[in-house]
Amino acid sequence: MSTERAHGDGSGTRDWDSAHRAVAAAYFPHELTDLDGDGKVDLSLQTVELGAVTIGRLSWGTDVAIECAYPGAYEVNIPLSGRLHSRSRPSRGDVTDIVSTPGRGTVSTAGRPSLISRWTADCDVIGVKFDAAHLEREADRVHAARSRGRLVLPEQVDLRTDEGRSWLNLVTALSTQQREPVDLLANPLVGPQLATAVTAAFLLMVGPEPVDAARPLRPRTVKRVLDALEADPAHPWTLAEMAAQAPTSVRRLQEAFSEHLGTTPTVVLRDIRLARARRDVEAGTGTVGDIAARWGFSSASRFAAAYRRRYGHPPSTALRS
Repeated sequence: MSTERAHGDGSGTRDWDSAHRAVAAAYFPHELTDLDGDGKVDLSLQTVELGAVTIGRLSWGTDVAIECAYPGAYEVNIPLSGRLHSRSRPSRGDVTDIVSTPGRGTVSTAGRPSLISRWTADCDVIGVKFDAAHLEREADRVHAARSRGRLVLPEQVDLRTDEGRSWLNLVTALSTQQREPVDLLANPLVGPQLATAVTAAFLLMVGPEPVDAARPLRPRTVKRVLDALEADPAHPWTLAEMAAQAPTSVRRLQEAFSEHLGTTPTVVLRDIRLARARRDVEAGTGTVGDIAARWGFSSASRFAAAYRRRYGHPPSTALRS
C-alpha cells in the first residue's frame, strides 16, 4: 500500500482537512483532534465496499483522538500495530476505558457515542463497518431469533481464538483487494455474498445463540432446507437464508447437515448445481459461461474447475463431443 491514499481507490493526503473529509466519507462524520499538536498528518486509507459492509485499512501517522456517534452503523476497529484507546458512553453505568492492541478489536454500537481517546501514530487499523439494518437483519437470521432493536455486542472482541483468527484473516484478505483492472467485488454475485459471509462469521464469533437453538434438528427439518435448494439452486443462497428455511440458526444448520448428511449445506448446494449443469452440458444447451451463470456459479472458470473435479473432465470436452 502506498502512503498516498484516498477513499476507495488507495490515494491519500498529508493535509488535515482533506484527511478528515476522506475518513468521514468512508466511515462517519466525526470530530478529529491532533494530540501531537504539530499539525502534521500522514493519512493512509484504502477501503473496499461490499454494499452493506465496508472494510478499510487506515493509519493517521500521528497521534489523534476521534469522537463519533456512529449513526446508522456498527464498527469494529482492529489494530494490526500500535494501540487504540477508547472510551464508551453507555446509556447506563460508568464510562468504560478500553485499550485494543493486535489480537483485539474495539466494537462501537450504532447510535451510541464513543471516543477514541488516543489512536497512536504507529497504529495501523482494519476497520469493518456494518450498516445497522444489515447487521441486525443478519443477526435475526443467523441466530433464528428477533434482536428487537440495537444488538448487544461486546465492547471488545478477542481475535486470538480460532474463530477470531479466521474472521480476521478473511477481512484482512479482503482489505487488500485491488479494484483494478477488473472490479470483481462489484459483481452482484460476489460483493453481497462476501458481505453476508463477513457478517455471519462476525455474528457467530461474538454472539451466543438463543437457548432454544440447542434443540437438535430432525431429519425432516433438514429435508425442508434440501427441498428449497433443489427447487431453486440458481438462487444466490447464503447460509442465513438456508437456515431461515428450517427455521434455525446457521450454526445449528451446519451441525444438522454434518450429523444427518455428513457434509455441509454449501457442499450440498454445489453438488445440486453441478448435477443440473451436467444435464445442460450433455444436452449442449449453451456455452460453459452460459451454463455457469444459469446455475449460480460466480464464474465460468470456477464452474469448470468444480465440474472437472467431480466428473473427471472439463465441461468443454462434453460440449465439443
